[in-house]
Formats: sequence, structure tokens, C-alpha cells
Amino acid sequence: MDLLLWVVVLVLFVLSFIALIYPVLPSVTAVWAGFLIYHFFINSNELTVFFWIAMIVLTLILLIADVFSSSLSVKHFGGSKLGERVAGISVIVGSFIFPPFGIIVLPFIAVLLAELWQDRSLHNAFIASVGSLVGFFTGQFAEALIQLAMIIWFFLTVWF
Repeated sequence: MDLLLWVVVLVLFVLSFIALIYPVLPSVTAVWAGFLIYHFFINSNELTVFFWIAMIVLTLILLIADVFSSSLSVKHFGGSKLGERVAGISVIVGSFIFPPFGIIVLPFIAVLLAELWQDRSLHNAFIASVGSLVGFFTGQFAEALIQLAMIIWFFLTVWF
């Protein structure tokens, strides 16, 4: 039974990285599901309070990075305040519309339209839209690194 549960935990960890590319659910949900299966069904004594607090902090950092990376990148690429807000909202909405393309295409188009609506030149609006793409990919990279750190921390805690 433990072997089957370990397989489920490992599959969830792998799915968390697949969810970065095909974001139907937040990828960190799969990581947490693996932690909880281990804690409640394999060994409830291994994972300490410090581990759980650290995982909560890392999860919060991950979620903040995921939502705000597009907005900050739009700002960095010369987008307006409206473009920043539209980027943040459209990343959330886009994750539910034809993933993974919705989370990439919707922010790009939404920022482009928001910038054009404010009488920005097509060039400037396009550059701000590219910023939403850069922000998305930067956020995904950061999310992958944080998830990897969480999973490595889990194994180090369990094995040592």
C-alpha cells in the first residue's frame, strides 16, 4: 500500500510541472496534494511544523509571483496602469479559457487593446503586450523553481 501511495505522490509532483505548461489547476495544488497524501497516509510524524510553515510561505510567494509577474513586466515594458491591471486579470481569466493558450494569448490581446484604447501607438501597445508574455514566462520559470525547491525540501525532510 505504501508503494502505491508513493507512486501517487510522485505522479502528483510530475503533474505539478505539467500544470505549468497546461494550467487547468494551479500547479502548486498537485504539490500540496502529494504532501498531504504523504502526511496523512504514509507517515504523519516526518513533516514538521517548520516544514508546513515554510511550504505555506513558499506557496504564497509562488502565487504572488504568478499573478503579478505579468503586471510588473507590462509596467517594465512601458505599459500603462490600466495595461498592468488588465494583464493581471487576464492571466487569471485566461487560465480558464482554452489552457494553455488562453493564459498566453488573452493577456497579450487584452493588454494590446487596453493600450490602444488609451490612444497609445500600435508600436507602444505591442511592446507592452510583449511585456505580458515576458512576464508570463518569467512567472512560470519562477514557479517551476519554487515548486522544485518545495519538492526537494520535502524529500530532504523525509529522507534525512
